[in-house]
Amino acid sequence: MSLASAWVLASGLVMVAYTYLGYPLLLILLGGLRGRRRTPGLPARWPALSILLPVHNEETVIRETLENLLQLDYPGPRPQIVVVSDASTDGTDAIVSAFAGRGVQLLRLPRRSGKTAAENAALPLLSGEIIVHTDASVRVERGALKPLIASFGDPTVGVASSHNVSVARIDEHANYAESWYVGYDMWVRDLETRVSGIVGAAGCFYAARAAIHREPLLDGLSPDFAAALIAREQGLRTVSVRNAVCFVPRIPSLSREYRRKVRTIARGWHTLHFKRGLLNPFRYGAFAWILASHKVSRWLMPHVAMVVLATLAWRAQGEPGALVGVGIAGVAMLCGGLGWVWPEGRRLPRVLAVPAYVVIGNLAALHASLRAVSGEPTPTWEPTRREAVRPLEVG
Repeated sequence: MSLASAWVLASGLVMVAYTYLGYPLLLILLGGLRGRRRTPGLPARWPALSILLPVHNEETVIRETLENLLQLDYPGPRPQIVVVSDASTDGTDAIVSAFAGRGVQLLRLPRRSGKTAAENAALPLLSGEIIVHTDASVRVERGALKPLIASFGDPTVGVASSHNVSVARIDEHANYAESWYVGYDMWVRDLETRVSGIVGAAGCFYAARAAIHREPLLDGLSPDFAAALIAREQGLRTVSVRNAVCFVPRIPSLSREYRRKVRTIARGWHTLHFKRGLLNPFRYGAFAWILASHKVSRWLMPHVAMVVLATLAWRAQGEPGALVGVGIAGVAMLCGGLGWVWPEGRRLPRVLAVPAYVVIGNLAALHASLRAVSGEPTPTWEPTRREAVRPLEVG
């Protein structure tokens, strides 16, 4: 094997190992050296809240979502709930209007504008000191709001994010591995919180100080990602709150998961470009390192994989080890293809589900990167249609 190809392969393996193993290990080390931060106690005065819920054609779930929000345990003033309908064309608006007597406000946009524009349109209506963001497709644990809001007792906290739990009706459908990835990501976020703070809130359930939320965003940007970046610009941290549990129904189809990831990562690239100054380690220190490691390294992983695979293919004729590597990649791609076409109602064996999820996720990141670089506008927000789970089953 030539020196150049050996260097390429070694560099690729090092980057993979750093992104998914070395980086968390460094976080553990730094977190241990820094010591645990003091957890804020319950506040003497609970702040006023505004819960913001953007929706589009959610008639099948919106009633249960609003019932869930109205039953959240919060000892402070009754939270203001504002539902922004992004020009829904089904029965969503009528269902929301029926909750007016229980304090739910409906703001209907006359034409489709996307999630970011919907949240911007709601700004004049929001009266809370803390703005809570959530999605129609998730279920928030009844006691999750108190620890989320209590974290703002630390004056350095600007945004607080939930601890997501992936749930499903059946455990082994095509997108089984989403549960594994969500668990891994939540673990990394806990480690980042101990060091400096996370670099993006969980979009399904997070809270931000009103001063952070009231900065309007350009269309095509990701509000949950931008919230953490704006907070850091203001000298504040974004934290993951382990006791603020949000149940996220799993998307049962890998093809639908692919399209979701393309949308979210493409918007993520645009958001990162908009706030690219935060990658400056001389000004933002550990946050810049965490931002590059958590976001940029993961999003660049498929590009690294392509270079490594091309190098292995070039060496396969004369190197048995390279041929084995190409074979493994081929099997993984086959698993990805099977996962793509696998029927939603049938179980995909776990031995296939994990490599299929990895392949589909990296192809989506590659597609999103190319879309962002080409300058192609981000598609209009489409809420993620997740499987309905009754009762919620952690998986």
